[in-house]
Amino acid sequence: MPKRGGNISLTSYDDIFETDESRAESQLERVQSIRLSVLVPFKEHPFKVVDDEAMLRTTESIAQYGVLTPLIARPLEDGSYEIISGHRRAHAAELAGLTEVPVLVRRMDDDAATVLMVDSNLQRENILPSERAYAYKMKNEAMKRQAGRPPKENGGQLDHNLFGRKTVEVIAGESGDSVKQVQRFIRLTYLTPEVLDMVDQKQISFNPAVELSYLKAEEQEMFIQAMDEVQAAPSLSQAQRLKKLSQEGGFTLNAAREIMNEVKKGDLERVTFRNEQLRKYFPRSYTTQQMQNTILKLLDQWQKKKGRDQER
Repeated sequence: MPKRGGNISLTSYDDIFETDESRAESQLERVQSIRLSVLVPFKEHPFKVVDDEAMLRTTESIAQYGVLTPLIARPLEDGSYEIISGHRRAHAAELAGLTEVPVLVRRMDDDAATVLMVDSNLQRENILPSERAYAYKMKNEAMKRQAGRPPKENGGQLDHNLFGRKTVEVIAGESGDSVKQVQRFIRLTYLTPEVLDMVDQKQISFNPAVELSYLKAEEQEMFIQAMDEVQAAPSLSQAQRLKKLSQEGGFTLNAAREIMNEVKKGDLERVTFRNEQLRKYFPRSYTTQQMQNTILKLLDQWQKKKGRDQER
């Protein structure tokens, strides 16, 4: 006759005192297969996900090999998962027809998640000025909040070296940009979306854009109107004078138009065209150098024809 209770196993000390939360935590910190339908973008994600050639290559790679590097996401109360790292991979996976992707699920507070989101995306090769500007701003604000809390409340997620140091100094050290450059990028976030888009499109240079960021929103609208009228981008000197006008309370459309209408020293020696003005006349595959060579060749033919016409 078998002994009663002979197969009863004793519960370990750790199992007795392990909480439901700690059990859940141990289950979450691992790579899981998560449905794309429950993955949501990071709130106010500053990095654009566009269907360009790089996205096409990523989609083709994922279609052939799958997602090789897991995404990082954190669980939300509604059962969804907020992507911290891997927005492009998630989009490419969707384009490739996948329904699930590997995800490292990690519990993180808002500020720690923001810092990780920025750091993981700043590793990309091609980053627009607007993306870097808002990334630095979000990381700076998150680190300031972390630095304002005692180390225990930061859960060990914040480098102790931050305390007593300015957050922009830490960002500069980690990014490779100088402290001044980090501050200048953050200044770009004060530009209106329309002006900032011109910076991304290289219609306005970085240094003048920093100066223009000190203009009020309505003044930036007047600046755009003046820029459109004169069909010229501002030089650094012009942008600085526009900033001074704003600070002195003398900014008007006429004043902006007068400054923007000045002939720059370099303009006396060269003729320039915007890329989009010429692009419609050439195949998409043409490089800038090919367009320039074609234009010069056509001008040479035009000059020879003009000479022949004059001889008649």
